[in-house]
Formats: sequence, structure tokens, C-alpha cells
Amino acid sequence: MPWGSTNAPGRCKKHLKSPQNSAACPLPRLHDAQATRTGHQNGGGGAAILRAAGQPCGGQQGRLRGRGGAGAVLGQCRAGGSLAGGSPDAPGLLAMVETFYGRAASLALQSAAGRPGGLPWLRGLLETIRSCSYVLEVAFPLRRDGGTWEVVQGWRAQHSQHHLPCKGGVRFSSSIGVDEVKALAALMTYKCAVVDVPFGGAVAGVRIDPRKYSEHELEKITRRFTIEMAKKGFIGPGIDVLAPDVSTGEREMCWIADTYTYTMGYRDINALACVTGKSISQGGVQGRHSATGRGVLHGIENYINNTHYMDCIGMSPGLPGKTFVLQGFGKVGLHTMMYLHQFGARCICVGETDGAIYNPSGINPKELEDYERGHGTIVGFPKAEPYEGSILEVPCDILIPAAIEKQLTRENAPRVQAKIIVEAANGPTTPAAHDIFLQRNILVIPDVYVNAGGVTVSFFEWLKNLNHVSYGRLSFQYEWESSHHLLQSVQHSLERCFGKARGEIPILPSPELQARVSGASERDIVYAGLAYTMEQSAKQIMNVAARYNLGLDQRTAAYLCALEKVLTVYNEAGFTY
Repeated sequence: MPWGSTNAPGRCKKHLKSPQNSAACPLPRLHDAQATRTGHQNGGGGAAILRAAGQPCGGQQGRLRGRGGAGAVLGQCRAGGSLAGGSPDAPGLLAMVETFYGRAASLALQSAAGRPGGLPWLRGLLETIRSCSYVLEVAFPLRRDGGTWEVVQGWRAQHSQHHLPCKGGVRFSSSIGVDEVKALAALMTYKCAVVDVPFGGAVAGVRIDPRKYSEHELEKITRRFTIEMAKKGFIGPGIDVLAPDVSTGEREMCWIADTYTYTMGYRDINALACVTGKSISQGGVQGRHSATGRGVLHGIENYINNTHYMDCIGMSPGLPGKTFVLQGFGKVGLHTMMYLHQFGARCICVGETDGAIYNPSGINPKELEDYERGHGTIVGFPKAEPYEGSILEVPCDILIPAAIEKQLTRENAPRVQAKIIVEAANGPTTPAAHDIFLQRNILVIPDVYVNAGGVTVSFFEWLKNLNHVSYGRLSFQYEWESSHHLLQSVQHSLERCFGKARGEIPILPSPELQARVSGASERDIVYAGLAYTMEQSAKQIMNVAARYNLGLDQRTAAYLCALEKVLTVYNEAGFTY
């Protein structure tokens, strides 16, 4: 919904002088209502707590029904406390997300201030979007292989249900907590809106260190967590769709799909669509494994090939010859490194938790991957030197934090020497660091856009599961035959025009066309859809940045882009009573 433009500082030095105002949104905070139910689950002693946000206080009770008609009574009370912890210099992830959201909401309110009656309406909707709708908390017993018992905690947060199903990953981490889950779920809402994926945001977390558990124990944890979510209606093809995240992958997604299919989803023909990121044999889609990294590539391309933004930061357009530093050599980091290397960029430094390596001439991603698989670490890679300092401060053209949140802070932001920061990780930059980067004329490509490749291709996998047929299966042969007949038609027309005396005039496919049509696969369709999505989303963000006079502040532009789309849904569809 167009709100018009408003002047906001934070443009490049050619246009504006000061950074975006860092004041949080002046919206009144609603008290999150918490609904609690604690008890044994199927005799197993598992406890479940269900919280519904945004409900009035006063001890009223409602009922939230899960699949199969099982209900959970909601006893409502006032939630105490403030935003997820941390000081202003080192805020919690939830506080960071709400600060960035607040900046975008403030601009939206400024834009609506001149419209009669528009401000109270918009203020209420913005607070609705900010609030987390539901949080499921479970605790269940686990019998270890050695015979000991322990309690495993897990959460699933559904931030927004403006579109259903909700969508988001499942991560295993010993440091995960409810505030981080809520923050990541909010990011998923905004991320899906930015790339026009019709999902609400959700995220799950299980508080374990997966390195300390056997495969059998991890399977038991995954399946039990799936059952607990299913009993409360927090998983299903049309309700809430899970995906891989930190320390989870195809294996865990297949366990989840199998558990749901043969329990709560046994009557659902679309049961496999309850989770994405599965193996191909279990309904996965080709290209999903590397989707986030490929999305990062396209996100960088859309900005680095834009002459306006490159002029603002004093960099020549194009990827070839550019240097980049990569923090994090996991799945996202590896594929990002591979694609950038393939398109002519040069990786000069890679950092992991146990050390970093540096080679100004460039590091080959395939050689580094082979070494890491064989040794379990990148440390000691023979074609690079150990690096002892902070890799975030290595001079380069592009810095890619692809590890964990809150890596770029007020303390180290002044020493960053990159011209472009690409947030392949979720929440790597604190609000204070973001302001410093704007002051220093550094372009930050935000996480809510640039790492959305994973959820975009997850959307394609979800559609494949609903259609029960792979992409291209019904069209590849037809398209090849149509292309062949078209070339034959051109050939026959030329032969009729010039006469038979000239003989045959063969019209043959070029090697490129031949390779494209004869070697086409589902992956080609997925990659084309991803590239188109990232391109269109970048254009939308840039248009919003221009409309609100934001210049290099692409994060606020991306949040505004997401807000406009979610507000449009609520404005047109309204609310369910």
C-alpha cells in the first residue's frame, strides 16, 4: 500500500549527511498474554506450555484446537519483563529485531500522519504485526543410550498468521531460548514478505548440543518433538511447515516428515508438505541444499551490478576481481563461497570457530571443502596461512558474516574495512553497528533479503509436494519437441522461399540451446525461479528506499517493504474474530 515518501537521513554521501535515526518505534507495547498448560503427555511426563500473544489480561479462558480435535485450555495472565536481554551496546536478538522494526514503523507512522484518521488505525496494525502470535514450549524426558535420563526443552514460535501456513526452520543448539526463537520467527515473517512467499513466520529450537548425542538419540529427540508439535497443531502442510536450520538437515527433516505422516497426518494426502529440506527420495526438490548460498549470490549481484549504489560507495560494478572475506564455513558459507568463486570473485580469508586462514591470492572452495571433510577443520589448510586477528577487520571489498548473530557490534564496526557487508547469517549486525556503517558509507545488504534463498526454494518444494509431481516432468519433452518443430518450420519456410534449387537450408539448435533443452532438470527451473525472485525483491527494496529517501539504508527499506505487504493483507482480508 503506497504511503508516499518521507525524508529520512542515511543516504550516501552524495545525497545526505547523517545516518538513519536510531530511535525505536514509539508504539505502545501491548502486554503479551501467556496461556499455560502443564501436564503429562501420553504418560511420558512431557510438559507443554502454550502462549498466545496479544490477548487481554484478566484470567479469561479460551481453547486452541490442534489437529484431531485435541484442545489446549488457555489460562491467560500478564507477561512480565522487558525485551530479550542485553545492554544497548550488546542487545539480545529479539531487541535487535524489534529495534530495526521500530525504525521502519516510525517512518510508516510519519508517512500516515497527514492522513485523517490514518494514524490510530496504522498504529494498532503495526503493533499487531510486531507481536508474536503463539509460542509452544515443550519439555519431555529422554532416555540416553547409557540408561540415564534427562529432560529436553524445545520451542516453536509462530510469529504471524497473516498468511498460512507458517514457515521456518528447526535448530538444535545448547544456547537456544524462547526469546531467540521469537526473534528468528519475526525475521521469518519479514523475510517471507520481502520475497513474496505467502507464509507467516515461525521458528523452532531444541536446547541440545547435537555433538553430544548419538544418531539414535537425535532421532528420538526429533521424533518426540514432532509429536509434541503435532498434538498442539504446530505442524501440518496448511498450518506450520518446518525446515532445516542450524545443526539440522535432510536427515532430521526426513524423520519429521515420516513421524508426522504416520501419526497425525496419516489421513492427509499432502502430509509430506509438512516439512521442506527433505531428501529427493522423500519429496525434496533439487537445488534446496545450496539454495541459501545461491540466493546470497543473486542478492550480491543485484546490488553490485547497480551503478547507482556502486557510485555511492566508490566501487566499480561487477563481481569479477572483487575480494571477499567469509565468516563461517557451514552449508551457507560453503555454497556462497563456491558461487562467488564461480562468478569471478576471490575469497582471501575464511574463519571458523576454531581458527581462520588467509591467502591474498585466493582460496579455492572445492579444495578447502575436501580438506575440511578429511580433517574436520579448515585449520592447517596447506594453501593458506593461519590468521590470528579478527577476520571481520580484514581489508576486502565484500564481508560476508555467515555464522551466528551479533558479530558486528559498536566495538568492532569502526574497524571494518569492507565496502559491502552481506548478511548471510541471521542478525549478524547490531543496530549500533548498522548506524556506524551508514555513517561510514558502507552498504549493508540485509539478512531479511539476502539470505531468503532458502525459504524461497522451500516454497517451491512445498508446492511440489502439493502438486505431487516434480518440476518439468510434464513439460520438458513437450518443450523440446516444440523447439524442434519450430526450427523445422523455419527451415521449411526458407526452403520454400528460396526454392529447391538451393537445396536444404538446415536450421539447427545452437550448442547452448541444445544443452539447455536436452539437459534440463528440475534444478534449472528452481534456480531460474530463485534468480527471478531475488531480482524482483531487490527492485522493490530499492524502490522503497528511493520513495522514503533512505539511500544506503537498505535494511529499513526492506523492513518497510515487508510491512507494506503485511499491512496490505490485513487491510484487505481483515481479522478473524
